[in-house]
Amino acid sequence: MLWGTVLMSFTKLNDDDKQTLLDVAKSSIQHGLKNQHPLPVVLNEYNQLLNEPGASFVTLKLNHQLRGCIGILEAFQPLVADVSEHAYAAAFKDPRFSPLTENEFEKLEVHISVLTKSTAIDFSDEEDLLRKLRPGIDGLILQEGPHRATFLPSVWEQLPTSKDFLNHLKMKAGLDEHYWSRNIDISRYQTISFS
Repeated sequence: MLWGTVLMSFTKLNDDDKQTLLDVAKSSIQHGLKNQHPLPVVLNEYNQLLNEPGASFVTLKLNHQLRGCIGILEAFQPLVADVSEHAYAAAFKDPRFSPLTENEFEKLEVHISVLTKSTAIDFSDEEDLLRKLRPGIDGLILQEGPHRATFLPSVWEQLPTSKDFLNHLKMKAGLDEHYWSRNIDISRYQTISFS
């Protein structure tokens, strides 16, 4: 299936589709609390749109504080299965946090971001790159050699300037915030996000 078709389709996610994905995410976490693995998804129980290949991130928050976030940048499985897998992983496999508990589940906020395909940004230097960034719109992937990191577009809420966004992304990738090299690759993507 062509990626362009997939992207056009995901912009058509209606409120029922979004609610279905949120329900799947919560059910997968609840299933994980009892069974230690993600909710198995029966694909023919979901509409064609949710069965299209999709890349998602699932972000969990407690009292508006991050409690887990796991996802993938490239689609390789049906979107509904991707959401189930990443909801479970965000709750129980994020290395920054201990596994979610039953008590926490009741107060959990679940946010889902469905990603578009990433495209490389062409830039001549760091200043040129900063001019080309679109705050609040672009998610970024930074790569140089073994160093790789991403920020979802929602991170602009905490880091509203292009300079801060890029500097923190460098640090997330294990580089110094002032580091620059002609070998840095930057790609951008957008998300459809809901909670």
